[in-house]
Amino acid sequence: MSNPKLLLVEDDSSLAELLEYRFLQAGYDVRMTGDGDEALEMALEDAPDVVILDWMIEGTSGIEVLRRLRRGKGTEHVPIIMLTAREAEDDRIRGLDTGADDYITKPFSPRELLARVSAVLRRVRPALAGETIEVGDLRLDPVAHRVERAGHMLKLGPTEYRLLVFFMEHPRRVFSRAQLLDAVWGNGSEVEERTVDVHIRRLRKAIEAEAARDPIRTVRSAGYALEPVT
Repeated sequence: MSNPKLLLVEDDSSLAELLEYRFLQAGYDVRMTGDGDEALEMALEDAPDVVILDWMIEGTSGIEVLRRLRRGKGTEHVPIIMLTAREAEDDRIRGLDTGADDYITKPFSPRELLARVSAVLRRVRPALAGETIEVGDLRLDPVAHRVERAGHMLKLGPTEYRLLVFFMEHPRRVFSRAQLLDAVWGNGSEVEERTVDVHIRRLRKAIEAEAARDPIRTVRSAGYALEPVT
């Protein structure tokens, strides 16, 4: 698996440099900015896997950046951890209600923040965190890059593997072709939507098992979903 992509939005340069160093050491690819408007542009250009977002930043405020990321195509499901000096309960509730996955007040330990980010990734993007995922009779080990169905190892192409990872991280959820393009091929990809159908067919063939139901469900006029099969 590739390194998790982290977007760090913090205008305290000393703290930002410290966090950048700690997360680089922990194996993350880090991009940084202290400006809310630039953060939105960076997230749109290349959706991160996780965002650390300070409340009080230059330009667009952290809470507004959070709100827009939650509404944005390709960033609506990205885990976001808010950093703030605000300790009032109402502020924490506002941040969480707006869509933050976690909330940590300053001052804090970088070690604790690393643990919080890791915990959020394990919950929201288990494969990215190196966790084995099981959905019905499918089992995916992202570290060994191994996929099994009912105990039998499967052979998948690289695109089909990425599709399956995404589906297994979001079982039962229906995704449109456009959403799958953004998630698997990347924001701004020039690949046509019908290409998704081609790779879905290949994925179905790669994971088919004799006398077992197809776990990929086609939802007319909506897209595709992965359903657990036992």
